[in-house]
Amino acid sequence: MSRGFAFTVLARAITAMAMTLLASAAPLASAQGTQAAQGAYAQRYAAVCASCHGANGRSDMAGTPVLAGQHSFYAITQLFLFREGRRDNPAMTAVAKTMKDEDLRGFSEFIATLPAVPAPPPTTPPDAARMARGQALAQTHRCVICHGADLSGGQQVPRIAQQREDYLQMTLHGFRTGKRPGYTQAMTEAVSGIPPEDLDTLAYYAARFPGTAAMPTGK
Repeated sequence: MSRGFAFTVLARAITAMAMTLLASAAPLASAQGTQAAQGAYAQRYAAVCASCHGANGRSDMAGTPVLAGQHSFYAITQLFLFREGRRDNPAMTAVAKTMKDEDLRGFSEFIATLPAVPAPPPTTPPDAARMARGQALAQTHRCVICHGADLSGGQQVPRIAQQREDYLQMTLHGFRTGKRPGYTQAMTEAVSGIPPEDLDTLAYYAARFPGTAAMPTGK
């Protein structure tokens, strides 16, 4: 089996898994039941996730991604990858390996309720030339095709607007070198030919992307 074919099979399997988990929530009897379920996972998020990812989903910890504004489909896919050992992060693996399917669904649906939070004001104004270069790179390498013109992502595509710069750098370089696995080859193929310094510029641009996009309209 070729590597490309194996990735395609894996991508289809994970996508089907995520769709199944998100669609399989038992119907709740009332709005009160929905609120109770969300409240339970809000409490669990506060106890398990907030110390690293922030109470509002905006992390202040180096190398830790912002979850605010992410879609539940993307969140549940990443939790599944951590649980199954396909992504390598000891802290996240330790948390995710204890999760049942309903936990993956509950946490991801709660994360999807967290509105996008603006990045803290920079200590110095963004470098205009570097921002212009980053915008040009995002167009040239078709980042906006998947992540959207406002970089807010959608479904299995993450929001990258005002994500932490250090996390974006780490992720982009990880895809380029193959250290960061994906459930498809899309990101690896997209960045494999981009010079490292241009990846840093893309991270700089996305982290300082002006404005805060609206809350995702769909889970």
